[in-house]
Amino acid sequence: MIPPAPPAAPPADRRRDLRADCAACAGLCCVLPAFAASADFALDKPAGQPCVHLTGLDVGAARCGIHADLRQRGFPGCTVFDCFGAGQRLVQAAAVERPAEDPGVAAAFPVLRQLHELLWYLTEAAVLPLEAPLRDDVAALAERTELLAASTPAELAAVDPAAVRAEAGELLGRVSAAARPGGRDRRGADLVGAALRGADLRRAGLRGAYLIAADLRGADLRGADLLGADLRGADLRGADLTGALFLTRPQVTAARGDAATRLPAGLERPPHWAAAVSLPRPRRRGGRGGAAGR
Repeated sequence: MIPPAPPAAPPADRRRDLRADCAACAGLCCVLPAFAASADFALDKPAGQPCVHLTGLDVGAARCGIHADLRQRGFPGCTVFDCFGAGQRLVQAAAVERPAEDPGVAAAFPVLRQLHELLWYLTEAAVLPLEAPLRDDVAALAERTELLAASTPAELAAVDPAAVRAEAGELLGRVSAAARPGGRDRRGADLVGAALRGADLRRAGLRGAYLIAADLRGADLRGADLLGADLRGADLRGADLTGALFLTRPQVTAARGDAATRLPAGLERPPHWAAAVSLPRPRRRGGRGGAAGR
């Protein structure tokens, strides 16, 4: 008798494979991208040139020499980068001694990173309580995206990630609408520096919104769609993001928060966030309040 196949891992568990494992990589993110001296990086680095703080280029031996002090040393931009596990996957697929010096790896890395980011969103969408047709569409696109991600480096270099992202964006928009009944749409809104302290933003559609340096202390963002929202410097101390849709580690790391900030399941609190402080919550008026009620 053939034993039954073991149950498939829950979709949420698959996100563990979409997390960077620097110990299994070869410093691809420290070599391949370019960055310019700015508030995010303390120096200029051309694309393809190793960062001066990288200790090596061999698989498993590449380490950042200032990893524990990146923010203090002027490299906060490094702390918010996430390859979503593309680095170690590509290193394994390439099977070369120094992958960061391989032209094929260089061409494939940005493509695979985008595919892995899409898989992060699609995996999250797969566990939402969706109706059958939409749930099936999510599963089908996730399967096709995974097949692309499993391609060889040469095949990945030929993939048009923009086309895949466009298809995924449309589908995730439908997922968001189904998961946020009655939520206000503030897609792409310019909320830079906005005073949103204590605002009721439950189920708000904030996809691609500019929330740079916004005051979101104590705000209620439960169930809000934050796909692609720019949270650099946003103050999330005491905010509730329970069940927020499509939030990623880079977004959270770029923001300010504390021990009282509530995050969606699967996201860790960044180590640089402050300890909890007592923040007086302003009295909320009736209706949606805040920017979402405008």
